[in-house]
Amino acid sequence: MAVPSFLARERIIARPGFNRWLIPPAALAVHLCIGQAYATSVYKAALVANFESNLKNIGYIFSLAIVMLGLSAALFGTWVDRNGPRAAMFVSAVFWSAGFLIGSLGIATDQLWLLYLGYGVIGGIGLGIGYISPVSTLIKWFPDRPGLATGMAIMGFGGGALIASPLSRQLMSWYDPAYIPSGAGANVASGDAVAKLFLTLGLVYLVFMLFGAFIVRVPAADWKPAGFDPASIKAKPMITTESVSAANAIKTPQFWLLWVVLFCNVTAGIGILEQASGMIQDFFREGGTSTVAVTAAAGFVGLLSLFNMGGRFVWSSTSDYVGRKGIYMVYLGVGLVLYVLLATVGSSATWLFVVLAALIISFYGGGFATVPAYLRDLFGTYQVGAIHGRLLTAWAAAGVAGPLIVNGILDSRGKVGELEAADYRPALFIMVGVLAVGFVANLLIRPVSSKFHEPKTAVDAFSTPSDPEASVTR
Repeated sequence: MAVPSFLARERIIARPGFNRWLIPPAALAVHLCIGQAYATSVYKAALVANFESNLKNIGYIFSLAIVMLGLSAALFGTWVDRNGPRAAMFVSAVFWSAGFLIGSLGIATDQLWLLYLGYGVIGGIGLGIGYISPVSTLIKWFPDRPGLATGMAIMGFGGGALIASPLSRQLMSWYDPAYIPSGAGANVASGDAVAKLFLTLGLVYLVFMLFGAFIVRVPAADWKPAGFDPASIKAKPMITTESVSAANAIKTPQFWLLWVVLFCNVTAGIGILEQASGMIQDFFREGGTSTVAVTAAAGFVGLLSLFNMGGRFVWSSTSDYVGRKGIYMVYLGVGLVLYVLLATVGSSATWLFVVLAALIISFYGGGFATVPAYLRDLFGTYQVGAIHGRLLTAWAAAGVAGPLIVNGILDSRGKVGELEAADYRPALFIMVGVLAVGFVANLLIRPVSSKFHEPKTAVDAFSTPSDPEASVTR
């Protein structure tokens, strides 16, 4: 599918001397906006009241968006790699913003199906394309530090809720003066306020994402950072200088082993993240009453968001030194031990529970940020964005499996508000087993066989602009 000339890859080839550190802000402009997906709990209760529905039906909207993220990333990954980051970011901005605008109309007119269509389907497509759009570009700009580069961008997705949550509460307070978000007399915002919130966010996110789209650049084919020696990559056994296509990547055992690794890491992490507020209250319940206040539980959720965001940057950057395989041994192996400790001694002290959970969530976030660099190590930069898109189906599957395991166990153990630490232990030990499977899968990953490598002529044809003369007008 052709794109307009002003979005074409050949129009954004950087001139000599371009500062590559301008690329991470372009990526962050997109990821901080689509990271709003983690802030849906802010207005979830208001949507339940507006549509006279229940949490399950409203929760399907977010689940649908995550499913569409995985599907669109897989389906459009090759298109993103071929047409470049500006076209991908532009399309993502249009779809993500359109999702909010259609959702706003659905809330204003009491048409729940429009919210499913808007935020869930159309917005979800924008989520998927936006999530993968800067990945291959960042890796090409930072061949010397791919973990650092992808960590900076994907950190933005984890931190998007830290901006969107307080912003959403403030906007709903402006649009509904009767809305009290917390404390004595706390209530939910009106449907009209949430509709206006969606309208505002749709327009604001459009501006910021288009800003990222129009400042992004791709490096020239022969560009390399000052002082970088490609021979240093060849000396590392788990990092290839060859290229593997997206079509061939999914035929390799390495792809599916890494799929299992990501699935296991995400399944275990999301098991805590999805249940965080209730979990800390249940772990410290005495005589039917929790010793952890609701406000403290909310603060714990905020702390986990910080560790989710920080882990994406810190652990991914660390992988540049210890290797991607090594850092996943930490995520899965140390994570396994942390889950055992959480299940056995986590209820002995609040501070211990918080420390264990925070470290687990930092590994959850780090896994997301490190996996693009791991893919680059195994398959090269040729179609790494498309391969990443296909791998994100593991996220979609884990987004279903993690909550299903935890919620299924808890439903069989008792009612909400009456659960205790012991009720969580079966689910936590299941997560130990899940992480063990991922650990073994990571140990089995080896360099990709040469039979899957692309000939250099095919790589050059894919990467070279169709109209070299157009690159002078950028």
